[in-house]
Amino acid sequence: MNLRDLKYLVALAEHRHFGRAAHASFVSQPTLSTQLRKLEDELGVTLIERAPRRVMLTPVGLQIAERARGVIAAVDQMSELARRSRDPEAGSVRLGLFPTLAPYLLPHVLPHVRERFPRLELLLVEEKTDQILQRLRDGRLDAGILALPLHDDQLRVEPLFDEPFVLAVPITHPMAKRRTLAADDLRDADLLLLEEGHCLRDQALDVCRLAGAGERDGFRATSLETLRQMVAAGVGMTLLPMLAVQPPVPASDGIALLTFADAPPHRRIAMAWRRSSAMDGFLEQLAAIFRQLPAHLLQPPKHASARPRGA
Repeated sequence: MNLRDLKYLVALAEHRHFGRAAHASFVSQPTLSTQLRKLEDELGVTLIERAPRRVMLTPVGLQIAERARGVIAAVDQMSELARRSRDPEAGSVRLGLFPTLAPYLLPHVLPHVRERFPRLELLLVEEKTDQILQRLRDGRLDAGILALPLHDDQLRVEPLFDEPFVLAVPITHPMAKRRTLAADDLRDADLLLLEEGHCLRDQALDVCRLAGAGERDGFRATSLETLRQMVAAGVGMTLLPMLAVQPPVPASDGIALLTFADAPPHRRIAMAWRRSSAMDGFLEQLAAIFRQLPAHLLQPPKHASARPRGA
């Protein structure tokens, strides 16, 4: 048994297709297939169910693939530990971020990361929270920037900042004339929300439960930008995270942004990585850069009260 064959098995588990797994492994399909048969012979068990139009791993194959992910991650960590002992601020870091944060946070932080770590290769992966957590656990990501709470004792969690929410309403809505509002003002309101799987949906639902609001039936957006366009079209109102309404995001015609007067609802953003990571010390430094996000970016932008522009 060798590490190469374990990587082939993991690739097949992820792609469920010999051709795609071979392509991802930079080998020919016959080579990958031959090596996996040798692995089965060596272990004395069937790892793969081979059918004309589909590939599935057997129950024992799934278990061995999961163990193989851990072995590969451990070997990668050993290599990373040795490399970082030679040059702590070089190499690559695989960082995961969720879609309702990544495009709005990164423009403000990446220039500082490049300035502080000019030799660092930062590999960014945008995925939903559950996918980031899974990739962290199996070693495919080195760290993730996520919203709390996280319930995983295997992860080290470093809080970064609290990001408030603002209420986006159509410019024609009666509430658009107001500058601020209280949480109670949302009582009995129906908000436009994202589809299942987005952490922002869960965060918005938490706010709705506290304020006595609900979700608008018959519509669930696939992205934050879709929500923004639906509000501008007068379909309804929604909660937007503060960074999503800051420059360089342009103001949108037809939208007014309302801030909360007291104790605004917010989400707490943190960086997380495996407690066993060989990068622990370096990731602390990286987290410190994200933590230094300028305070004015977490305050309402100047165009928030503009009329008729707002988001």
